[in-house]
Amino acid sequence: MHTGLPVRVSVLRVTSAPRTAGEAEVPDTAETTGQSASPPTASSQRRRFPVDVAVCAGLVVAAAILVNGLLTNPTTGALALNANDQALMEWMLAVATRFFTGDLDLVSHLLNAPDGVNLMGNTSVLVIGLLLTPVTLAFGASVSFAVATFLNLAGTAVAWYLLFARTVRLHWAAAAIGGAFCAFAPGTMSQANSHLHMTAQWLLPPIVWCVIRLANSPDLEAPGWSRRVAALGALLGLLITVQLFVGEEPLFLTAVTLALISLAYAVLAPRKVRSALVPVVGGLFVAAGLSMILLAYPLWVQFAGPQHLPNGPFSASFFGADLVGYVSYSPLSIGGSREAERLVSGPAEYNTFFGLPLLLVVTGAAIWQWRRPVVVASAVTSVILGTLALGPQLIIDGEHTQHWGPYSLLANVPIVDSALPTRFALPLIPVMALVLAMAIDRALRDPRPALRFVVPAVIAVALLPVVPKPLPTVDRDPVPRFFTEGHWRGCVRPGSTLVPVPLPSPSQPDHMRWAAGADAAFAIPEGFFIAPYAEGGRASVGIYSQPTSQLLNEVAETGAIPVITDENRARAAEDVAYWKASCMVLANGEQPQEAALRTTLEGLFGPGRQVADVTVWRVGS
Repeated sequence: MHTGLPVRVSVLRVTSAPRTAGEAEVPDTAETTGQSASPPTASSQRRRFPVDVAVCAGLVVAAAILVNGLLTNPTTGALALNANDQALMEWMLAVATRFFTGDLDLVSHLLNAPDGVNLMGNTSVLVIGLLLTPVTLAFGASVSFAVATFLNLAGTAVAWYLLFARTVRLHWAAAAIGGAFCAFAPGTMSQANSHLHMTAQWLLPPIVWCVIRLANSPDLEAPGWSRRVAALGALLGLLITVQLFVGEEPLFLTAVTLALISLAYAVLAPRKVRSALVPVVGGLFVAAGLSMILLAYPLWVQFAGPQHLPNGPFSASFFGADLVGYVSYSPLSIGGSREAERLVSGPAEYNTFFGLPLLLVVTGAAIWQWRRPVVVASAVTSVILGTLALGPQLIIDGEHTQHWGPYSLLANVPIVDSALPTRFALPLIPVMALVLAMAIDRALRDPRPALRFVVPAVIAVALLPVVPKPLPTVDRDPVPRFFTEGHWRGCVRPGSTLVPVPLPSPSQPDHMRWAAGADAAFAIPEGFFIAPYAEGGRASVGIYSQPTSQLLNEVAETGAIPVITDENRARAAEDVAYWKASCMVLANGEQPQEAALRTTLEGLFGPGRQVADVTVWRVGS
């Protein structure tokens, strides 16, 4: 989905529930944000620091193990389940380095030349690319992609752990389980297959932290109240702005989730919400104003600029979650099998595969904590998000039925209508993590030994089947030395393009890696992106191929050498002029149909010239 409106989040104020008979006579900090128990002292913070460091280190190591196959072989390895999106992401990471050379255009003409692509309308992961620019320039975009995949999982785990441990003030073990589940749940690991914008969730806990701090602001008459609210609002606005350039869809889903939890909480505890309403509204007003100022131009580019998208390119009916998926296990989990593949639209969308035992345990944990408004609000939100994820028509055991789905109510709502319904299940992960972590925290603080053992043990057993496997990888051809060693400079004239053979397409985008290997220093035609090329200017994936591109693609697929006519040569000259091409490049020893492609190119343009590990045809005037 490609959304970009600044987020207005509602109030989330977490309070302690009254103890029932038999509960521990200790402060119930599992639901507090600092108001029901005394604030932690400096000495207690220092005592907990080594524990936090150890837990965070363990989460980072776990992320490294899961991404080990990619980290140890980044240049000639690829994620086996989604190598196409990886090629796109590597190009996006390479393009981000151009910002440091003064190329600040949010509509890049380095892909789909000469028309270009709207980076705001595509998943440009600009902030990730900027942060990793030193890595990209030193080692290449493929290494940056591997590092980003690892850091996203590690950063997400650490950020959620710190929110649970330091802000919600849960027991460190409970917070560790919650943080690990947020980062390594089936849906997150599924998105880790090349969707960098979806797994980059390390700013979402700070956004939630800002909302909680606003809700717990002191009384209006307290000294410095307005400055505190303004500062938190400004920080929230900055975080929203940065997150929009990291990943818009997680930002949108977080806003929806916070709004639903806050509305449900307001119904359950209206008096507590009223006391927090003024600081939250004030902080959100500051955040919205600041983010609107900072994002005015980028949002104009996204929704009204060149190559902007009037709609989402994907069918909501096709991308609904299968109802059976909720009680199944992902093939990416140790309890799963490949039989579940028929239940999803692709290997990066196992968003709902929690398994029946875990769903039952989460339900039981919510019922056990029914006195806590935040738990009940989380349960209500989970039901709403879970049903929205089913899409406009229910899909049951791989069969698309005609049964109505609640998502139909949102089918024509701007912004929401471009979402993939199945991804409404992704916010269930942190919501479920909160419920589970609070249950563990409550059990560990209970004086009854049996309860302290049974509750964590039951949750651990339910979580065991969803423990993730390492992301699978496959070998791929390295980027030719012609690009990595700079030989391309000898054939690309200023303002012209280089044409890979065959040209990159949505189904075969690998040759976009050639440009990424040269830090996107030259333009290429066609490629894998989203742009308004469908009927009526609606969104499409990729562009229609020019005649010469179609001819070369057919040769690459079939190996059949066509008879080259004068008409073919005339069309090739027209396409070269349209692309503003200065050279055509064919890698040596890479294409299965290399000989057929070489013969076809010689028929169109005459003999080529060997340069490094490619053959170059100089074309154009």
